[in-house]
Amino acid sequence: MEHNMKNRYFIMLLVALGLSSCATIEGIGKDLESAGEAIQEGTRDKGE
Repeated sequence: MEHNMKNRYFIMLLVALGLSSCATIEGIGKDLESAGEAIQEGTRDKGE
């Protein structure tokens, strides 16, 4: 089940990056940071 959740988060990250239209490295970094924070929030919510 843990493996399935990791796959789901990885796919969500790829979709988020694919849909983002940032043109700079700074923008990509911000998008990655936002995606990472969303994943962390999701795992915190599941752990409680």
